[in-house]
Amino acid sequence: MALGTEPVEVPMFPLESAFLPGDDLPLRIFEPRYVALVRDCMREDDPCFGVVLISRGREVGGGDTRCDVGALAGIVQCIDLGADRYGLRCRVGERIRVCDWLPDDPYPRAVVQVWPDEPGDPVSEIQLRELEDRVVALFERVATARGAPPADRETVLGYGEHGPRDVGERLYALASRLPIGPADRYAVLSAPSAAQRLAALGDAVDSVTAMVEFQLSE
Repeated sequence: MALGTEPVEVPMFPLESAFLPGDDLPLRIFEPRYVALVRDCMREDDPCFGVVLISRGREVGGGDTRCDVGALAGIVQCIDLGADRYGLRCRVGERIRVCDWLPDDPYPRAVVQVWPDEPGDPVSEIQLRELEDRVVALFERVATARGAPPADRETVLGYGEHGPRDVGERLYALASRLPIGPADRYAVLSAPSAAQRLAALGDAVDSVTAMVEFQLSE
């Protein structure tokens, strides 16, 4: 599930959630246009499609407004459920940027390009550790309020010493652990550099922490 550096046409699946590289993506396919998309994808040696966040509208029926930053989703498993329905298990991979939307015929399509992190200020191990500490403290606060024992650090973060070493991937993995909404997830996804992703994720942690403290104070 890797594209080259040149723009290429790919099938697209707009969704009401923003998915990050490294996420698992289960889908149940029943709308005719996406049934056609799946069938075309499964004819390829490396079946994949692009996923982007819908900024306005719904997944079903079309007529939606779409964001222009997304990611590739590789089909890991495709189960034919009969009656023109499929169950998919996908893994989200490389970040992409839409260069041009094409007509939705027979399903959404776009010319896209892989968008690796752009150069920016370096992110230090100390900065990453501080952000991880804030996430762990947030989960501990919630567990304590519920009278439950707090989970250990590795469980909260979802990765240990064998986790991602790349700074950008580590930030994506950390964002995937947080209960944040589509807008915050999209801010993390669309941050041009790792340093800007760190800032976006820090803002998201602040928002979740404030919401938790407000709910616990009531």
